[in-house]
Amino acid sequence: MNEVLTRLQPTAIWRHFQTLCNTPRPSYHEAALREHLIQWATELGHQAYVDPAGNLLIRKAASKGMEDRETVVLQGHLDMVAQKNVGIDHDFTKDPIVTQVIDGWVHATGTTLGADNGIGVAAAMAVLESTDLAHGPIEALFTIEEETSLRGALQLEEGILKGKILLNLDSEDRGDVYIGCAGGMDINIKKHYSATAADGNKKAFKITVSGLRGGHSGLDIHKGRASANVLIVRLLNLLKKRCDFGLSSFSGGTLRNAISRDAIATINVNDKDQAKLFAFVAEFEKTTQAEFSATEENLKVTLGATELDSELAASDKDALLNAMYCAPHGVHRMSADLDGVTETSCNFGVINLRNSIDGKKVFDACLLVRSLVDSAVEHLAYVAKAAFSLIQAEVTLENGYPGWRPDPKAGLLKHFLTVHTDVMGHDANVKVIHAGLECGIIGAKYPGMEMVSFGPNIRGAHSPTERMEIDSVADFWRLLIALLESAPKAK
Repeated sequence: MNEVLTRLQPTAIWRHFQTLCNTPRPSYHEAALREHLIQWATELGHQAYVDPAGNLLIRKAASKGMEDRETVVLQGHLDMVAQKNVGIDHDFTKDPIVTQVIDGWVHATGTTLGADNGIGVAAAMAVLESTDLAHGPIEALFTIEEETSLRGALQLEEGILKGKILLNLDSEDRGDVYIGCAGGMDINIKKHYSATAADGNKKAFKITVSGLRGGHSGLDIHKGRASANVLIVRLLNLLKKRCDFGLSSFSGGTLRNAISRDAIATINVNDKDQAKLFAFVAEFEKTTQAEFSATEENLKVTLGATELDSELAASDKDALLNAMYCAPHGVHRMSADLDGVTETSCNFGVINLRNSIDGKKVFDACLLVRSLVDSAVEHLAYVAKAAFSLIQAEVTLENGYPGWRPDPKAGLLKHFLTVHTDVMGHDANVKVIHAGLECGIIGAKYPGMEMVSFGPNIRGAHSPTERMEIDSVADFWRLLIALLESAPKAK
């Protein structure tokens, strides 16, 4: 499958990307791809090692005449975000990603493409397979669960890397080089509620917020896009002022690091309030469409009948909706040191209220805080914790990871900029990314390791609009080859 990719240049990298598209690899399901890579590397005569966390390290000896160069670590992650459009029948644990080429870009068909970070893994595979490239010793490090918890990097076995230079192949803008990234932390919330039988005279309605662009909760958080979770919570809180209703369930978002595109709430309403409900939903759709006209041209808020179900007690409903209304979302602060860079943000990524097996209801939610400043991560995480502690919810702060402090004077950066200008004919843009690259975590385990991150043009990562520019992949490959050819001599 995905034969369209074999016709693209350079074939060395696209052929391996085809393998990645054909091999299901959502987070937590990287094992099949990892086993394929182990067998493939062994057949090539390379050393392959899996650490206790499940990360894969493949070592390749230097090419002839390059034995005196520094060992270079090529780093990427095996997993991909699993997102699909409504109505798309796709099982990410079994089905291959179906690709298509449109106007010079590779797209998937109604799902995420997995260019994040499949193209980085494919590039490292092309280097490992090459017989004619000049390079020093290579360590290709492929981590797991980057998209969900960064567990692979967090639990990376210490001491297994020998290289002092790391090229992270997990960036998304041709011409940019990243030298710093945000740290982050998950806020997980849970609370159990007693359920009350709904009045038989009520009718149940499903309110749906849909059609939003979504996107990466770090790279896109500053772009003014709407969050379906924030909108559904806002709608329900405003609806309390218009009419009485029972709250039965809601759900929104699927990943803590993706801006939610869809959210649904089910409510129970008396006959006398139904006209108010219909009028308000129509008004809310019109208001929010105008508010987000520049970023959410397909925003919809719809209402439909559904089956009557149990509901929360009125006091529990009000308290829960108030707590969610207080939950932080969006940009908290822009950097005072770096123009146009988001310093601190929070993504209200996942919300659920559903029936539990004991006849009660369970609420859970997940937020992701990011910041270039580690103390700011802690502060905003405690703001979120405080909001939900007011309703006596169980709140846990988990999966904290450090940021990557920029070093504009690093020797590797100077070398990268020189090579980039020589290869591309123009200067690279030096940037810091508001996302959790694994560089910060790996760098904390290997003090003194110099790192940069770069890649081709990828747009819409973490959403079904994800796409990758073909020409930029060729430039990415040329740049990677030149960096390996010019690796400095070992000290």
